Amino acid sequence: MDENIIANKVIGAAIEVHRTLGPGLLESAYQDCLKYELNRIGLEFESESPVTLNYKGLIVGEAYRLDLLIEGKVIIELKTVSKLLDIHKIQLLTYLRLTNKRLGLLINFNEILLKHGINRIVNNL
Repeated sequence: MDENIIANKVIGAAIEVHRTLGPGLLESAYQDCLKYELNRIGLEFESESPVTLNYKGLIVGEAYRLDLLIEGKVIIELKTVSKLLDIHKIQLLTYLRLTNKRLGLLINFNEILLKHGINRIVNNL
């Protein structure tokens, strides 16, 4: 499945979660509910998957964890902050570069309208 199709399905699932719950909860609550919706629509995903980092030949185990990896192609980084900062976008871009993935979604559930909290981050797409 193409990254853009996956992203559109994830966005629809995230909107459903936000429409039902609204803003103001912990990130873990949204993550659990989003996983439920992803299962419901038949998308495969890994949650909190550890990523090994190779730094100049030094292998660093579990250098970071991806909130969600959808269909092995799209990284989802979830936030519940008052405002997304550039560092959040750069963090996701770093994850994309280090895993050789091409598309990520940065989703901040702490918005009145979720569409204002969704950022597509691309790596050579």
